[in-house]
Amino acid sequence: MIIYSACSDQELILLLKENDHDAFVEIYHRYSEPLYRHAYKMLRDREVAKDLIQELFTVLWSKRSEFVLQASLSSYLFTATRNRVIKIISHKSIESVYFSSIQKSINQGNAITDHLVREKELSAIIEKEIDKLPRKMRTVFNLSRKDQLSHSEIAAQLNISESTVKKQVNNALKILRVKLEIYRPILLFFLP
Repeated sequence: MIIYSACSDQELILLLKENDHDAFVEIYHRYSEPLYRHAYKMLRDREVAKDLIQELFTVLWSKRSEFVLQASLSSYLFTATRNRVIKIISHKSIESVYFSSIQKSINQGNAITDHLVREKELSAIIEKEIDKLPRKMRTVFNLSRKDQLSHSEIAAQLNISESTVKKQVNNALKILRVKLEIYRPILLFFLP
């Protein structure tokens, strides 16, 4: 009968390669706790450290027949643990960069969307006030500002003098300034 606790690491590896489950259990009892502490010290996450150690021993058992030990079992296990920790940390940092990039993209998208909504609301307020202008003044103002016609072009189109066009546009602007003044706090909120 084999007393596994009395076996050296080298003897346990030979028994492990012969599918000796009790040798594997002895290796697990010798190293799982120190490996867990080693992983936890670097990760500061109990569950991730536990999972890492479980995975390490699962791989050790599943690849036992092809297992080749170059150094001591202790060195192998601690190096394998460290490598897995590095992989987890690098994965987390890549994940963090990825999520940060997504969040930035979402925030920029939200800012653009908010700006478009505010611009649309502001345009609606201005249009509403323009629609309240007297008919002839509204027509002159729309030709000037929306259609971007010159005063002489508007005068020719409506068969009125350029000074009348200028006066109508100036009066429309004065009325709109007064009407939109009550929206000033809202307009400041809407403007980026």
